[in-house]
Amino acid sequence: MKLLLDRVGRLLLVMGGVSFLVFLLLDLLPGDTAEVIVSGSGDPSPGAVEAMRAQLGLDRPVLVRYVDWVFGATQGDLGTSYRTGQEVSAAILERLPVTFQLILMVEVLALLVAVPLVMLVATRRDGILDRVVAGCCFAFQAIPNFMFALLAILLFSVTLRWLPALGYVPATEDFGGSLKSLAIPTMALAAGLIPVYVRVLRNEMIRTLQEDFILVGRALGLPKWKLLLQYALRPSLPTLITVVGVNIGTLVGGTVIVEVISGVPGTGTLLLDAINSVDYVLVQGIVLVIAATYVLANFAVDLINVTIDPRMRG
Repeated sequence: MKLLLDRVGRLLLVMGGVSFLVFLLLDLLPGDTAEVIVSGSGDPSPGAVEAMRAQLGLDRPVLVRYVDWVFGATQGDLGTSYRTGQEVSAAILERLPVTFQLILMVEVLALLVAVPLVMLVATRRDGILDRVVAGCCFAFQAIPNFMFALLAILLFSVTLRWLPALGYVPATEDFGGSLKSLAIPTMALAAGLIPVYVRVLRNEMIRTLQEDFILVGRALGLPKWKLLLQYALRPSLPTLITVVGVNIGTLVGGTVIVEVISGVPGTGTLLLDAINSVDYVLVQGIVLVIAATYVLANFAVDLINVTIDPRMRG
């Protein structure tokens, strides 16, 4: 209980600091939202701009606006979009499930490839397969995600015609079609994660395989698969879980380019539209949700690691 309260206290402190930085930094960005809105209405006179600033509350001190924003955010009110007039929380909730589905598919694919691959190479350290895997990981990490997306579109959509190049099908309408519509962005994003997971888990597995209890298991004649799955994998997981948690938070905001290329209506495309239209209220809401997801993912990772490895409770 003490550990849980300590983690929750840190979580609240981090969220408070992150929310303040998000609000302050966006407030300091160049450009006047009121002027942009008034210019779009066809009456860019100074009087109209000042009236719009007063209507939006932009003439109040930044700390007063921050307190009001935080108070509203705790109640689920992130403000109203200047561009569309839609509530920011509603706009984000429309797009967030798409991004979360994409992230889930990316993580599942990356782990399904990385973990079995490490199981194959960990017991053959510095062998031919290990070197081939290391070389492939190095090459994959050198290629940006958007290049993988473009290459995947060229191969699977244009050449083979197996997968759609653009668009998104909701899972509630057609589950199989939804998986196909996100297949290309999933492969593009997973291609950058697989090398990271392979390197992290490989190093941990090699270290664990040198422990005394593994040597005892070998001396007792336990099958290799049993040593790997039951005795070597679990002690090697905490570091991998930490990296996965960090990447979940990173992917929420890092899918922008791939979502745009693939025409996926997630939070990434919503954030880009908000930036292009100088809709700072929407930008603030999206960035806050991204930051909250990142912090909560790390909080969950701490709890999972403590459950897996009791030694971390100290």
